[in-house]
Amino acid sequence: MKDFTKHNQILDALQELMENRDVRSISVSEIAQKAGIGKGSIYYYFPSKDAILDALVIRNYEKPLRTAQTLARQTDVSPFTRMAMLFQACRNSSAEFLKQGSAAASENSSTDNSQEKAYVHHKYLKHLIEQLKPALTEIIQQGIDAGEIHFQYPAALAEIVLIVLAVKMDNTLTPSEPEEIEETIHALISLLEKGTDNPPGSLNFLTIL
Repeated sequence: MKDFTKHNQILDALQELMENRDVRSISVSEIAQKAGIGKGSIYYYFPSKDAILDALVIRNYEKPLRTAQTLARQTDVSPFTRMAMLFQACRNSSAEFLKQGSAAASENSSTDNSQEKAYVHHKYLKHLIEQLKPALTEIIQQGIDAGEIHFQYPAALAEIVLIVLAVKMDNTLTPSEPEEIEETIHALISLLEKGTDNPPGSLNFLTIL
């Protein structure tokens, strides 16, 4: 049985090394040394350095995922209210991710880290969208079953919404001014209203920026 103390030590070691280093320049040997365990032990827990990074992303952003799963079960709350709460959790996760990225960049300002950020952001966004999609799909389906949402493809709608929110709130893949981000969010809400057969302005409370 795997020791989760050592599992977390490995993740802690990579996170600490990433505060001052480009993740692509960090070796498995360095992670093992920082974690205080043998290099061979690393491969008992993770098949590769990339897998360690994936696990670190999952651990750092599991809170909004737990929130989403909880919201999906709260059928006594309006689906649109739960969607707004899920969007807020998504926003909070993005803000935390960017804060950590900015701190690392300030510590390592001499390094051109644009490719590094894009590499880690890709993993973060992929994980966030993949993990939140089932919960949001379930919420939308519940709204359809209750007659509050009129749409034939709940999973597709969930994916579209999450992609737009994640990319715009991350604001690094396609950098935009705050006004442009707000306009995109309002446009998304307008499309949601039309696509779910709700009157204009009825979903403005979903605005989270």
